[in-house]
Amino acid sequence: MPLVEVSPGMSLAYETFGGPSDPPVLLVMGFGAQMIAWHEDFCRALADRGRYVIRYDNRDCGLSTKFDEHPVDMGRFIAAVSSGDIASALAMVPYALTDMAADGLNLLTALGIERAHVIGTSMGGMIAQKMAITEPARVLTLTSMMSSTGEPEYGQSVPEAQAVLLSPKPADREGYIAAADRELLWASRRYGDAALLRELAARSYDRAYYPAGVGRQLGAMILDGSRAEALRTLRVPTLVIHGLDDTLIAPSGGERTAELVPGAKLLLIPDMGHDRPRELWPEIIGAVRTHTEV
Repeated sequence: MPLVEVSPGMSLAYETFGGPSDPPVLLVMGFGAQMIAWHEDFCRALADRGRYVIRYDNRDCGLSTKFDEHPVDMGRFIAAVSSGDIASALAMVPYALTDMAADGLNLLTALGIERAHVIGTSMGGMIAQKMAITEPARVLTLTSMMSSTGEPEYGQSVPEAQAVLLSPKPADREGYIAAADRELLWASRRYGDAALLRELAARSYDRAYYPAGVGRQLGAMILDGSRAEALRTLRVPTLVIHGLDDTLIAPSGGERTAELVPGAKLLLIPDMGHDRPRELWPEIIGAVRTHTEV
């Protein structure tokens, strides 16, 4: 797996699919998930449709650079945010969502790519939005998938899904894999598959078990706040994809994103939760292919 330094002290693990002469598509993964959550077959299917696909591990995840020297006490962090003590919360987190967006753009630079189509899922959608906001000239198109705007009144999780997201996973391999079943809470009701969730959990655990990074990623995501005003001024061609079964980030998060970005297209997909079931790949990949022909 290639590893490239994208800024001093920051290296990202990445993988590519397809030919570099095709239009580049950067895939940005979500909270606590490694790049392998973009399934290889999904990446190849997109590459087979004439795209140069790049997936990578965000900082503090997978095989990319970790910030071990900055531990985050999640109890203290949540208490500070809940009480409105944002200054204390900011002091606990070593980087911002803007830094995570810069990582992806710097990866493109390291690969000799000036502009790319950017697709982000969940927190990755927020990072992708941030890329388009901060460096619009480098983003050919934006696809924000199962994500939101950072406004607290949109895209709210159901309490059960939020509890699963924030609860620590077992440290032992067997327990970690078994705990993946809990993610059925936000998966597609029709296509959700516990066996596939456990398979990804096993691969992720064996590749790079690293729970310490999730607190810092969560802090960066929460503290980014609302992107509403910036999204209103965005002039990057934008596609918003959201599943109607999503209980982790409610469909209102995607609807609000499309409402704010001028000219954005909204694709609401029945039977899709906070996941990308293989059965729905033809619709998702078809929409992405059409959008990235801009």
